[in-house]
Amino acid sequence: MEQKLKAILETGLAEIKLVKDKNSLLDFKIKYLGKQGELTSILRGMRDVQPQDRPKIGVLVNEVREKLEGAYLEKEKYFNDLDLQKELEKSSIDITEPSRGIERGELHPTTKMFNKLIDICVAMGFQVVEGPEIETDYYNFEGLNIPKNHPSRDMQDTFFITENILLRSQTSSVQVRAMESMKPPIKIIVPGRVYRNDSDGTHSPVFHQLEGLVIDENVSMADLKAMLTSMMGKVFGETTKIRFRPSFFPFTEPSVEVDVSCPSCKGTGCKVCKGSGYLELLGAGVVNPKVLEMSGIDSKKYRGFAFGFGVDRFAMVYYGITDLKNMFKNDARFLNQIK
Repeated sequence: MEQKLKAILETGLAEIKLVKDKNSLLDFKIKYLGKQGELTSILRGMRDVQPQDRPKIGVLVNEVREKLEGAYLEKEKYFNDLDLQKELEKSSIDITEPSRGIERGELHPTTKMFNKLIDICVAMGFQVVEGPEIETDYYNFEGLNIPKNHPSRDMQDTFFITENILLRSQTSSVQVRAMESMKPPIKIIVPGRVYRNDSDGTHSPVFHQLEGLVIDENVSMADLKAMLTSMMGKVFGETTKIRFRPSFFPFTEPSVEVDVSCPSCKGTGCKVCKGSGYLELLGAGVVNPKVLEMSGIDSKKYRGFAFGFGVDRFAMVYYGITDLKNMFKNDARFLNQIK
């Protein structure tokens, strides 16, 4: 039995060297490793082997099987590699050729406007500061001179998580944090996402703001106007004009609404500006002394001005977008048009 197994191994290894194709390889597998093959017939004859010799023969059968299976798998891999090589040569794929039909993506107009405005402000000496979107009532309201149950809170109805925790309605909350942690002079901008319980054709419950704060000695409304004139000129063109209209904000006194000459008609009057020649784009004012004192800043020595605007609104004016809802729809066609 032992001699017969050695003969099967030698014959099998010799035969597999002569195999030229997959059909011949399959014949080899059936002959030596199949259910009716040479090794199976040996195992069926184990009952004729003396009991004391069976373990030795069993080990030898396994060794022969492993060697023949190894030779078979090696030959099978050779034929598979050969077939793959022929297929690659037949298909003639040039992996160095640039791909076709793949379009580049595009930034959202709000992101592009954020980048533009931040670059302009940084060039003017502002420091970018960010803060949490989930805020406390104090930083979102009370620290900005908006006490509990005051009617001015109705202007910024937001989403409350608890009685004291809410989604911020303005990035001004970060300005309060900055005034508490930084010493004057302070010159910061705060970009970010904000939330208000407000949704119609021109408002969204989620939108984006960029607010600025400057605190130093001898700061005046004249400095605010000069700075905003320069900033708006860099955004909409150097011929852009601005005008102030009296308004009310609890955290600034005096407060103003800031209009910008219409970029579409250059101030002559059109459908975009409804014939007025101006667009209302932001609010601003001199920081209320009470807000400075609440944050630990000496209001007798320092003064400040603040401004803020909706970045989505700026993007709509800049890119000529007529419907605010398009800014929040997941539609690639919208971005392609902007591109």
